Amino acid sequence: MGYDKAIYKKLSSIVAPIAFQYLMASLVTASDAFMLGFLDQDSLSASSLAGQIAFVFSLFYGAFVFGLTVLAAQYWGKGDKRTAEEVFAITMRYSLLVGLVFTLSTFLIPKHIMTIFTSDDMLITAGAKYLRTVSLSYLLTGFTQVSFGMMKVCDKAKLSSLIGSLSVVLNIILNALLIFGIGFFPKMGIEGAALATVLSKVFETIIVIIALARKHCPPLRIGLMIHSKNKELHKDYWKYTVPLLINQIGWGCGVTMYSVIMGHLGSDAVAANSIASIVRSMIASLCWGIAAGVGIIIGGMLGRNELEKAKKAGGSFVRFSILIGAVSGAVILALTPLILHFIHLAPQAQYYLKFMMFMAAYYIIGNSLNSTIITGIFPSGGDTKFGMWCDVITLWCVVVPLGMIGAFVLKLPVLAVAFILTLDEFVKIPAVYKHYMKYKWIKNITKEGKTK
Repeated sequence: MGYDKAIYKKLSSIVAPIAFQYLMASLVTASDAFMLGFLDQDSLSASSLAGQIAFVFSLFYGAFVFGLTVLAAQYWGKGDKRTAEEVFAITMRYSLLVGLVFTLSTFLIPKHIMTIFTSDDMLITAGAKYLRTVSLSYLLTGFTQVSFGMMKVCDKAKLSSLIGSLSVVLNIILNALLIFGIGFFPKMGIEGAALATVLSKVFETIIVIIALARKHCPPLRIGLMIHSKNKELHKDYWKYTVPLLINQIGWGCGVTMYSVIMGHLGSDAVAANSIASIVRSMIASLCWGIAAGVGIIIGGMLGRNELEKAKKAGGSFVRFSILIGAVSGAVILALTPLILHFIHLAPQAQYYLKFMMFMAAYYIIGNSLNSTIITGIFPSGGDTKFGMWCDVITLWCVVVPLGMIGAFVLKLPVLAVAFILTLDEFVKIPAVYKHYMKYKWIKNITKEGKTK
């Protein structure tokens, strides 16, 4: 019993700031939707679709940070801080390169990108303005998110949460000032929401640089970022990151296809789906924080060769994730009447939203369980390939094809299509649990003799 208390105390110290950071990030999207919804439904829908680009980028830097966590958590737990710092530098290199690609693409060809998500000319035009204005934020986000990932590994999760939260508060304030033109600020509408994001990311980047310079977290070694001589470590990094990257892109592009499908079912469907997704993401912040914390804790145990402790902790965390998912679903149901009262949508969109909130409530139970196991427990021991195959097959062989057939061939009602798109978490649960019980994830993946 004392052991359980100890690991949950450790978990809470890591999860609380991480979950809070996820929640605060979700609040930015929520404030965009809420404030733009006051202008008009098209601005809300356009920002929602354009926001899918930030989501797709998050899949890339998310995979890079996952790869960092897999390796750095074990080396940090082992006491090999120098190698952990080198993993940090390698991760930063690739995150900045991909961030630059997204920044240039959204600045140069925003209209072409928007045509992927919708055929509505008004939504394309408004979304393109948003993307061009927000373009710089992708490069800055690539830098700060990798830094935050390293802070969490080295027990500085509270610092990353503080910096991220201050950035979010600034973003929300600037949203109000620039969207509505309060005081001497210009009224910029959807472009104001984009500019607020960029300015908050500039602030976040400056604070992270100051934290790195004052050695509040491991240093970013520029020389190692440009060129790493440790080929074995580099090989290990990609060994565990490539499956995570394929998993993230496969899963994320599948989820993005949900928006593509909804985007072709009309503005009412897009608006309702946008609000339901935002609420689900906000409530799921705790689930994702738990998954991140579980990966760090079990990774540290495995790096110290505490294999039996890791196995016991894994079982405890799996049971805990189901409980958290059920509580999260209940919270969504409790919030539904309040959201329907305060969010002003067209009558048809309001009708869709009511039932999409119910779908979000049961969806989050499966999401909590799967995120804890697939993105927390499995990668902690280097088992990154199973999650890749599981997510990609579930989405691209089952849910996305069924959703497209339902929407475009059978012409099913919007809510029937939305229901099909919530099946992915439950389709994969049997395979996930069966693989978990094989305990292939219980491995120390650090290399001996590297301590410096």
